[in-house]
Amino acid sequence: MEKTESPQAFGVFKPVGHVVVSFPPDTDLGEVARALSEAGFKEPDVRRYGPREMVEQADRDMAEATPLASLGQELNLVKAHRALAEQGYGFLVVHAPKDEQAARVAEVVRRFGAERAQYYGRMIIEELIQHADDTRQVAESPARGLDAQTVSGREQDRR
Repeated sequence: MEKTESPQAFGVFKPVGHVVVSFPPDTDLGEVARALSEAGFKEPDVRRYGPREMVEQADRDMAEATPLASLGQELNLVKAHRALAEQGYGFLVVHAPKDEQAARVAEVVRRFGAERAQYYGRMIIEELIQHADDTRQVAESPARGLDAQTVSGREQDRR
């Protein structure tokens, strides 16, 4: 997937068969990409997005989202990614079309302090990283938004 390609559903970013991973600002994404390469994910399969790029992507998605985008969690994830990007988080989008590949991505990125790793399947989006301080997840909905599993319930309060 090229950065200029933006796989979408109802006008928002939905990279089916990919894992979207967010990292705190001090993370060396090049080092993570090298570790992913050693695990079998070569350069075309790993795309980097700096904070500014992710904010721009999110803004485009929110502007182009159709009313149907609010049926699932894709739009809420876009908003959560934007909130993290505003705090300086960087992102990797890794092509991993099989469950075992997604699990391998999660295993590698955990070692580098990844905050989130969402695996985009056809019907569901699965969070691959759990943190010891995550609160118990509650129901998510388009109206409620994404459950950030923080005390405040806001993604901005992840760290």
